[in-house]
Amino acid sequence: MSKSALDKDLQRVSGLETATHDLSRSLAAPGIALVFLLVAGVWASFAVGQGPGTYVVVIAALIAGYMALNVGANDVANNMGPAVGSRALTMVGALIIAAIFEAAGALLAGGDVVNTVARDLLISPEMDARTFVVVMMSALLASALWVNLATYVGAPVSTTHAVVGGVLGAGIASAGFAVVNWPTIGAVAMSWVISPVMGGLLAAVFLVIIRATITTRLDKITSARVWVPVFVAVMAGVFAMYLATKGLSRVWKPGWGIAFLLGIVFGCLGWVAAMPWVRHQSRHMENRKKHVANLFRLPLIVSAALLSFAHGANDVANAIGPFAAIVTTIQTGHGEVAGIALPFWVLAIGAIGISLGLALFGPRLIRTVGEQITKLNEIRAFCAALSAAVTVLIASALGMPVSSTHIAVGAVFGVGFLREYISRRDMEGTAVPVNARLVDVDQLNATPEEALANARQVETRLLVRRQHVYSIAAAWVITVPAAAAVSAALYFGLSLILG
Repeated sequence: MSKSALDKDLQRVSGLETATHDLSRSLAAPGIALVFLLVAGVWASFAVGQGPGTYVVVIAALIAGYMALNVGANDVANNMGPAVGSRALTMVGALIIAAIFEAAGALLAGGDVVNTVARDLLISPEMDARTFVVVMMSALLASALWVNLATYVGAPVSTTHAVVGGVLGAGIASAGFAVVNWPTIGAVAMSWVISPVMGGLLAAVFLVIIRATITTRLDKITSARVWVPVFVAVMAGVFAMYLATKGLSRVWKPGWGIAFLLGIVFGCLGWVAAMPWVRHQSRHMENRKKHVANLFRLPLIVSAALLSFAHGANDVANAIGPFAAIVTTIQTGHGEVAGIALPFWVLAIGAIGISLGLALFGPRLIRTVGEQITKLNEIRAFCAALSAAVTVLIASALGMPVSSTHIAVGAVFGVGFLREYISRRDMEGTAVPVNARLVDVDQLNATPEEALANARQVETRLLVRRQHVYSIAAAWVITVPAAAAVSAALYFGLSLILG
């Protein structure tokens, strides 16, 4: 055999080994997810014991586990995306932190809003047990399928809105349009606009303040030593209030007066702790924006972890709310949902599923939110995280239903569009673009007007990718009606299967 023939054979073998390795990696995540679902089904069968409705609970446990995986894969990216996109965290570090804090939030403080899933969406939730079980099962499966599709195409959507759409569609299929609480659905629809706009505006405001107080000053180091502790204090106070009112609501429900007092106390503690830390970190630091931005890295990581804890506490209900309602109905024999029980094993399926879904399928959406919408650094990502917490607090105080997903993504859009506006404004006052990275070979022989026009086009493309704006907005708008349509179809199908 000639040497060239031997080399070709070795290349074929090497290529086959590489293809086999890539295939095994692509099958590993679905395989692990399948094992989790099987364990969840077995766990559910032992938890409820043998009875006429055991098989229904097992099927519902499989669907709930599937939904929890999708919540972790899609929703959690909103908290960790900015931290990864700004390079404050590696992907592995973000997955570890998010998995720990999501599970902790779900297990320690999760499930407070389980009853809301059915009670607030349907005017007459008291229906016969069989119909109620089929409605909840259809809603859960439809929302899981829709979120899975959104994750596959790379669109961050609201899992809460998916569940709302699922309950809406199955409820209409079972009892007609009169069963729906339309004012509540109208409020949900309003949140499509309110959530991203509030998140984007607040993130832009925070970025403007940081630019005015730190990054546009001549002596950035001195300004940072004064103002970074202030921003850390604001973050500490806001997150103390956020966790007290939202993240820990299952174990403790303080009034707004106590929550505000906690915010002041933790804000002062944050300021005291940040002062010496900032002075130490800024020693021998160059007076450049890039270096000053590093001072926001640790606060950003802490805020991302706290957002994950609060998300686990609140949004675990999207995975286990309908499931808990099914378990309660099977055990009690009627469809009254005013007092849905929440066994620990039900909560554990949601908590483990969210963390596992994040670890197995989350990186794609994390990259979408953190890297593909606009370019982030530690300061911009910090503004987005702080905006998310402040927006949820304001909305809770005003009684407005908002989506944490829409807020987080809207905040990223907000800082991107603000930078785009500032860039355009600066270029309008410049006869010839002076930023060397915007000038390519073709621009060297162009007139000043042509070079300026080309520079604007490049800058616009780099700062905010319009295709993501349109695709994500479209996914948000159709989430509720799409989940409702799928849920209605599933209701009729499951009604025939379950008899």
